[in-house]
Amino acid sequence: MSRETADVMIIGGGVVGSSVAYHLRRDGFTGRIIVAERDSTYARASSFLAMGGVRQQFGSAANIAMAQYSIRFYREFDERMSVGGYIARAWLRQRGYLFLVNHESAERFERRLESQRALGAKVERLSVSAIRDRVPDLELGDIAFGLIGPEDGYANPRQVLAGFRAGAAHEGAEYVDAEAIAIELDAGGVSGVTLHGPDGTTRFATRTVVNAAGAYASHVGTMAGVELPVRPQRQHLFRLELPRTWPYRFPMVIDPGGVHWRHDDATEVGGPDRIVVAKTNGDEPEGENLAADPDRFERDVRADLVRRMPALADATMVEGWAGLYEMTPDHNAIIGEHPERKGFYLANGFSGHGLMMAPATGKAVADLIRTGKSETVDVSKFDVTRFSRGEMFWDDAMI
Repeated sequence: MSRETADVMIIGGGVVGSSVAYHLRRDGFTGRIIVAERDSTYARASSFLAMGGVRQQFGSAANIAMAQYSIRFYREFDERMSVGGYIARAWLRQRGYLFLVNHESAERFERRLESQRALGAKVERLSVSAIRDRVPDLELGDIAFGLIGPEDGYANPRQVLAGFRAGAAHEGAEYVDAEAIAIELDAGGVSGVTLHGPDGTTRFATRTVVNAAGAYASHVGTMAGVELPVRPQRQHLFRLELPRTWPYRFPMVIDPGGVHWRHDDATEVGGPDRIVVAKTNGDEPEGENLAADPDRFERDVRADLVRRMPALADATMVEGWAGLYEMTPDHNAIIGEHPERKGFYLANGFSGHGLMMAPATGKAVADLIRTGKSETVDVSKFDVTRFSRGEMFWDDAMI
């Protein structure tokens, strides 16, 4: 076994781990940063398989602040990450997140609107006629009004991942194709990490480890001797080709029944016009199951989609895939140094919002490592001890 030293070891090279590495470097950290990614193809990575939404329509000040920082960052993403000859294209489209509100839930969403505005989120209330102006083909007979975040939207997940990695590597982070197989501890906290990859096994002496392993975070926690309440849960997505070039672009549309979709713009002239559709299944069993079930679109999604938008009846499914949400009991992230393991930092449990929150998470964790506090974004609400204290952090604006 070879032996090396790292000042920071980041386990997981997806958008969150890469964001931590990028922000550390950009904020002046000069030590050696190793980013260990067990699958350089990212075929199992949640950020590679994500829908790509970014929104600030949350019900808590902490999540709104995280989202607002991230949206500002994504606006500048292409310029920031176009380095060393690499051309970054996040394909950010700020077309809004449009929540359709039926009469049954109208009172709850009116309260949500008031609360979100009070917390600083940019949200607008749309009448039925205003919704129809934006998305003319929607069936709105049961809809009372809509809520839209005009600065919200979506990006291309795979391009965001590639750009973050390129930016972090350009700044000096070292990416290693290897899996963490052991974390060493001593009286002072974390003392080392052992990686195993194609070139063999290497033990890195380090006092700082970041768990950015996404849906596999609990495995990394176990190696450090702590239990993390992060469980993988499968999420299906479907790409549909539209029957013709659509005369307008969709925002992220959220139906009261749970189906949601966005445009999937062609990245080259003359490319096909498509949308990406999903419907979260709350009864999906926990587990590291990435097997896609394309039949689920016809069984669980198509009828609801076409009921809301009959003009999509002739859209054809061209691809279905599955990714993993990293779920916590309250569906909110875990961010910060573990109080029982000095030097062991957590950036986990985003419950479907990892790519959305990645810029703010990277900034917060980088600040904690460098200075011991996060002042740019307050992440104290995401402390892992909330679960053992029985003080869940609830946000009523989860999808």
